Amino acid sequence: MSEMNQNDVLLRVDNLAQYFKMDNGEFQAVKGVSFDIKKGEVFGLVGESGCGKTTTGRGIIKVYDITSGSVYFKGQRICAGTRSYEDAIKAARKELKKTTDAARKAELEKVIADNKEEIKKAKFDHKNCDKEYSKKLVAEVKEKYEGKLAAASGEEKAELTKQYKDELRIAKNTKLITKIQMIFQDPIASLNPRMTVREIIAEGLIINGIRDQKYIDEKVYEMLELVGLVKEHAGRYPHEFSGGQRQRIGIARAVVMNPDLLIADEPVSALDVSIQAQVINLLNDLRDQLGLTILFIAHDLSVVKYFSDRIGVMYYGNMVELADSDELFRHPMHPYTRSLLSAIPLPDPRAEKRRKRITYNALAAHEYTEDKPSFREIIPGHFVHCNDAEEAAYRKEFNL
Repeated sequence: MSEMNQNDVLLRVDNLAQYFKMDNGEFQAVKGVSFDIKKGEVFGLVGESGCGKTTTGRGIIKVYDITSGSVYFKGQRICAGTRSYEDAIKAARKELKKTTDAARKAELEKVIADNKEEIKKAKFDHKNCDKEYSKKLVAEVKEKYEGKLAAASGEEKAELTKQYKDELRIAKNTKLITKIQMIFQDPIASLNPRMTVREIIAEGLIINGIRDQKYIDEKVYEMLELVGLVKEHAGRYPHEFSGGQRQRIGIARAVVMNPDLLIADEPVSALDVSIQAQVINLLNDLRDQLGLTILFIAHDLSVVKYFSDRIGVMYYGNMVELADSDELFRHPMHPYTRSLLSAIPLPDPRAEKRRKRITYNALAAHEYTEDKPSFREIIPGHFVHCNDAEEAAYRKEFNL
């Protein structure tokens, strides 16, 4: 991808691939997806059902252990798959058995050794990213209270000591992955029917080591008011709420953890149109108030255009196009993106009558037998999955 200030990048997904075991072998749901999300932006991820959008989101938040590739969050690798390294080792060993050339053997042995080292690094990063983050938080808490405790005395010192111990315990229990939270598609299935709203929202705080019941209650009430509910709702159960209210509870549960990144997995697809607008506006307000960065996964391109700064389009496990929201709608390049945009209904009956749907047939649209495709930057910030011939055609079409 094009160069950008690394300090601006909150999340970087590098060649993420996800395989699932099946009775008759393996199914590759995501095929080497790469993208960056900058701090404070909303990154939209769109595509038809089954294209790998949700799988990508769940891989980022570690619901799934990714098969291959890496995910970097706040500059630290939080997910690391080893499949690509293992495949490279197998291929090198297979070739090693066939070759008799000494120089080639040395080269292949180096490939094997390098990939074994990468597997060790991947496993280490995957296991230790949370430990490194909690160490950093502990050091920050100690630095914060060191001077204050030395200068305080009497009751003030006792109170500061209590605060110090509480924050230190929380820092030791905090994992880096908790700074990423997820809003799920189904507002009914994602809430435990046997827990009250207070218990649902407070669960993450308790897991993170917070024991002060007064503080927990205050945070729960604060989150309820933040998402447009009232504190009296805290004692109720999920079945006592409408779909839109349940989704607000799910948002409160995510936001109470004070995340840096929010993954919204089709948060409005199960809601009525009027309620969808309310939830989208709520997310927009929270983004401004809390400085959230959002990965917004959705089907509805109109909603994504309204809400997102940049949009990535997925098809059959691949990222086929990525660009700024306005640029993507003005100049769609990949035939699948054009097909999606042609499906957006228009509010004008006359225009809707003239609207022509574009059908996308991958086999007919591309010839990849010899000229293989890759993800390429056609114009600054606008990436398309294409081969040499298609790239030349895109450049000619847009006079580049």
